[in-house]
Amino acid sequence: MKIHEYQAKEIFRSNGIITPQNVVALTPDEAQRAAEDMNKPVAIKSQVLVGGRGKAGGIKFAENPKMAYDATEELLGMQIRGETVEKVLVEEMLDILDEFYVSVAVDRSERKPLIMASMSGGVDIEEVARETPEKIVKYHLNPLEQFLPYQAREIARKMGVNSSLISQVGGMIWKLYQVFSRYDANIAEINPLVLTKKGLIAADAKLDIDDDSLYRHRDLEQLRTDPRDEFAYVELDGDIAVIGNGAGLTLTGMDMLKLYGGKPATFLDIGGGASQENIARALNLVISNPQVKVVFLNVLGGITRADDVANGVITVLEKSERDVPLVIRLTGTNEEEGQKILQKAGVSYETSMESAAKKAVEICDGLK
Repeated sequence: MKIHEYQAKEIFRSNGIITPQNVVALTPDEAQRAAEDMNKPVAIKSQVLVGGRGKAGGIKFAENPKMAYDATEELLGMQIRGETVEKVLVEEMLDILDEFYVSVAVDRSERKPLIMASMSGGVDIEEVARETPEKIVKYHLNPLEQFLPYQAREIARKMGVNSSLISQVGGMIWKLYQVFSRYDANIAEINPLVLTKKGLIAADAKLDIDDDSLYRHRDLEQLRTDPRDEFAYVELDGDIAVIGNGAGLTLTGMDMLKLYGGKPATFLDIGGGASQENIARALNLVISNPQVKVVFLNVLGGITRADDVANGVITVLEKSERDVPLVIRLTGTNEEEGQKILQKAGVSYETSMESAAKKAVEICDGLK
C-alpha cells in the first residue's frame, strides 16, 4: 500500500524523524493561507502516488502567498503519469547545505532488508546506481537480529560523510529502519535527507507498506487511496507491459516474452471478473509508465468477459494521450462479441498467447 508524502511524513515525525513545516491544501485559497501563516518562501508539491513528479512539473516554488495561490491553481487537476493531482503539500523552503540519500527496502533475492545510503541525494538514485554504483553503500541486515545504532553509524562512515555528521546521519538511518520494521514496509526512503543550519531534515518521504501486514495496522487502512491497490502490480526493468487475468496467466505471458527475447516492464494481474472500468484503469496505469513501449494484454476469459475487455480497450485508445502499441490475446467467454468490438474499431487481436507474445517483442524491437 502506497501512501502520500504528507502521510509518510506524519509517520516519520511520530518516530523522531524531523520534517519541514508543511500544510496540506485542497484549494488555491488554502495554499495561500498556509503560505501566509508560514511567512516564508514555500514549495508547492503535488501529492500523487507515482514517481517522477518533479520532472513532470509537479513541484513548484513560491516566494510569496500570491505565487503559492497561482502555483496551486496550476497544479490541481494536472495529470502526472496517469494520476490526477487532487491536493498539494505547501512546505517551507529549506536552506540546504548538503543532500544525502537513505532507504531501507526488502531485497527479495537475499530475503533480507537492505539499507542503501549515498552522499548523492536529491537526484534519480537509479541513475546514480547505473553510472556511479560505487557511490551507494549497501548493507544487508539479518531480520532475526536487532539493528543497533553503532551499525547505522558505520554505514554513515562508509558513505564518506564528515566525521562531525556521522552520529546525526547514523541516527537518521537507525530511525528510518525502525519505521521500516515497525510498519512492515516494503520500502522506506528519504530522498533527499538534507543538511541545514538547524540539522538534518527529511525533505521528502516515501513509505510503501506490505498489504499482507495491514491486519496488524488497522489505523493505516484509512490511508489506502492508491488505485493500483485494486491489482497485483509490480514495476520491472523491461519495456513491454504485461497485463493478465490471473497470476499464473500473467506470469506465463511474461515467460513467453522472455522466450522470444523481450523484457517485461510490469506484472499486472487484473484478477477474475474484471470489469470494463478495471480493464481501462489497468491499461491507463501501465501506459502512464514512460519506460513502457508496448503493452501485451493477455486475457483468457472465464469469469472475465471478452466483450468487457474489448470495451475497456476501446475506451483507453480513444482517450489516451500516449500512443503505445497494444498487442491483445483475447479468447474465452464472449470471445466472438469481444473480437467483433475490436474488429469494428480497427484493433487487431490474437487468439494464441505465443503469437501475441512474439508479436509484442517484434513491435518493441522495431521501435528501438
